[in-house]
Amino acid sequence: MLPLLLVTVVAVRHRSVLAEGFGHLATARWPWLLAAAGATCLTWVAAACTRQGAVVERLPRRRLVAAQFAAGAANHLLPTGLGASAVNLRFMAVCGLPLARSSAALALYLLAESVGRLALLAALFVAFPDALRLGTLLPDGAVGPLLVAAAAVPVVAAVVLVLAPRLRGALVSFLRTALGEARSVHRLPARALALWGGALAFPALQASALVLVGLSLGLPVPVGHMAVAYLAATVAVALVPTPGGIGSVEAALVVALVAAGGPAAVATAVVLAFRLLTVWLPLLPGALTLATLVRMRVI
Repeated sequence: MLPLLLVTVVAVRHRSVLAEGFGHLATARWPWLLAAAGATCLTWVAAACTRQGAVVERLPRRRLVAAQFAAGAANHLLPTGLGASAVNLRFMAVCGLPLARSSAALALYLLAESVGRLALLAALFVAFPDALRLGTLLPDGAVGPLLVAAAAVPVVAAVVLVLAPRLRGALVSFLRTALGEARSVHRLPARALALWGGALAFPALQASALVLVGLSLGLPVPVGHMAVAYLAATVAVALVPTPGGIGSVEAALVVALVAAGGPAAVATAVVLAFRLLTVWLPLLPGALTLATLVRMRVI
């Protein structure tokens, strides 16, 4: 019952956004929206492929896909991907993987997903170098503090590891396990293909869903530029600790679409409709799936 209660609380808190999103969906061209819904469903298959590629053992396919659907709901109820990580750790534990190896597989999945997203963004930037007016994305004087913060993070991490030998030992042990798991996976061509193919397909399908919603609402931005805007926005908010990126993703997407040349009003409508289609509509069935899998002891 807890996932359903949390969904209700989140929906009530964001009822105005939901109402506005439904209003925009009513004015959209439905063939494009159906295609966007199909791309959204395929993202769960791509996530399942990447999860399977991160471990040597064969995981039960149907339950793996169902677990990704449930993880999507959990991910929107806990900060910064903790929900999906917890669901998948529990799923791999039930499948018989030790905690150390399942944690290593989770780290490999997150690394592959990040590399795939950044590689796709870089390729699109090369193909569409004028997709974003980057000067509009950052306020004046923000570059310096961002560079300082980026440089401070590894320094602080190094100091903590030097002053905490137990933490350093645990990290070294984890890295040994993770590297061993990565080597084992890459010795199997099928696993490596699933890992990196899914890692590229996942952000590509997400970007395709936004593009299709933009086409359904007549956003006057080229398709490639919309894809660049989506990937740039999601990379920018990746470290913002909000459940499912609710609030931060919407704001970043609107800014990115406007920077790509879209009118602010239409860009806002596209983002609201996109988030309604990809986050809010699957949230309740995802929570029901999560509860069912828990009762079946799949997770």
